[in-house]
Amino acid sequence: MDDYVTSDDDYHYSDDQDYSADAYENDETDYQLVTSKGPSTQVITKESLLAAQREDLRQVMDMLSVKEQHARTLLIYHRWDVQKLFAVYVDKGIAHLFAEAGVTVNKHHCDSSVRSLMCEICTDDVPSDEATSMDCGHCFCNSCWTEHFVVKINEGQSKRIRCMAHKCYSICDEAVVRTLLSRKYPDMAEKYERFLLESYIEDNKRVKWCPSTPHCGNAIRVDDDDELCEVECSCGLQFCFSCLSEAHSPCSCLMWELWAKKCRDESETVNWMTAHTKPCPKCHKPVEKNGGCNLVSCICGQPFCWVCGGATGRDHTWSSITGHSCGRYKDQEKSAEQAKRDLYRYMHYHNRYKAHTDSFKLETKLKEIIQGKIDISEEKDSKVRDYSWVINGLSRLFRSRRILSYSYAFAFYMFGDELFKDELSESQREIKQNLFEDQQQQLEANIEKISKILEEPFDTFPDDKVMEIRMQIINLSAVIDKLCQKMYDCIENDLLGSLHHIHCIAPYKSKGIERASELSVWSNKANNIGGTAEVDQPSGSRSSDDHGCSSRKRARKESVGGGSGGGFFDLNLPAEFVDRN
Repeated sequence: MDDYVTSDDDYHYSDDQDYSADAYENDETDYQLVTSKGPSTQVITKESLLAAQREDLRQVMDMLSVKEQHARTLLIYHRWDVQKLFAVYVDKGIAHLFAEAGVTVNKHHCDSSVRSLMCEICTDDVPSDEATSMDCGHCFCNSCWTEHFVVKINEGQSKRIRCMAHKCYSICDEAVVRTLLSRKYPDMAEKYERFLLESYIEDNKRVKWCPSTPHCGNAIRVDDDDELCEVECSCGLQFCFSCLSEAHSPCSCLMWELWAKKCRDESETVNWMTAHTKPCPKCHKPVEKNGGCNLVSCICGQPFCWVCGGATGRDHTWSSITGHSCGRYKDQEKSAEQAKRDLYRYMHYHNRYKAHTDSFKLETKLKEIIQGKIDISEEKDSKVRDYSWVINGLSRLFRSRRILSYSYAFAFYMFGDELFKDELSESQREIKQNLFEDQQQQLEANIEKISKILEEPFDTFPDDKVMEIRMQIINLSAVIDKLCQKMYDCIENDLLGSLHHIHCIAPYKSKGIERASELSVWSNKANNIGGTAEVDQPSGSRSSDDHGCSSRKRARKESVGGGSGGGFFDLNLPAEFVDRN
């Protein structure tokens, strides 16, 4: 960390700055998420999944005056994007909206006056009461319909099963599908119900499964304009909603994916070994060349040609090896030097990333230590009674340490050649790198200061000294908060904002990652949705996690560094330290 030691004059708090205790406490309240729409993220549990789905169904049913099954068909087609569905309705009309999604609202029935009819699929004559007509008017025997449904469900098309008639794109009535399947294949009917229910998560860009391992059974729903965010599930896991890996801002999702793979595979070390060594043709151990002659010898005694790697004898001259020819010599020095520079650069950023990761893990132990100090201080006859400033300072340390750690992964790709080689000239890269590293060093210096102060044994200090420490922590917390915001602004506007390739990061939140609230279900239980007689509560509405939820959108990310239990690096603020109101 010696490369980043800064003086106290770089960016420090002072008594002249307007960071009084009252000012800081008022400033904290400015970051509370006060909105008439309520929390921007919500937890959908197995119990509230049906209620969450019906919220959107009700909007469509009320707007278009359609049944629940038709509303669901429309929403599935538009991937549960209510605003997009309404936009199509306004721009192109209801006829286009229905035709595009395969919805037919005019119910047709088989001719009841006919005792029997011929099924056009199996060509058998069947009684009219053993045939079923869909909304589109096509009528086939129940047996053919049932087998058609089974085939489509097994093919993964259960959410949009089309009519069997040639060139008919109408979606089958889900009540009919449910009824016919339950007679012969009750398990398949239950599977069909579950797929319809889980469509709200699987096909909805605003809802994703929590990627916890083992899975907690929850899903997270965000606002329409808040898809690029970091959230905390009620199980305590904090993750990036966009890529479902651990919360990683200020890195973009692509940057973090590449960095995690690089750390996991140690690819730069492998590249350096590949460029610097050749395997011995006898014992296959890597051998490094330390001279100019292309005849090298392994410690096992086997001589071989450095150019082609083939075994040779020991007789040679400066220009050739006796009895050996492998064609024209190719200089490897340039690629070896480049691999060496790449490795040193990677080690520079990785060492600092890991140093702050390790610091965070050690600092999490301060939680119990500081709580013990607070308990001792509160028992003393002291003028200081409120120690919330200590907890707030520790919270700020956790949040900023996580940001600082990930900022080194961001810098590795931002100022390297892997992603933006053709986007920035050397002079532009140097200017932007100096700007970013100045802010990074300022943040790092203040984080180390607050970390040191929080370790002070304030429970043994007199009141005057405790008040002094209190002001230092409050002022440092405010400075660090502003430095974090400044770094995010720099990344979004000065660095990523000027590039052609779109790399977006989750916005900075002073209060930390928002914990999703539980979705209330009481109002939905109290009110039945109108407009449908066939569909009430799907029989498959229980959790699909009897044997684990469906896995298409449930990404599993391996932890960088092999964390215990295959989980993530928990570089975020522990759940009990997140400020909640």
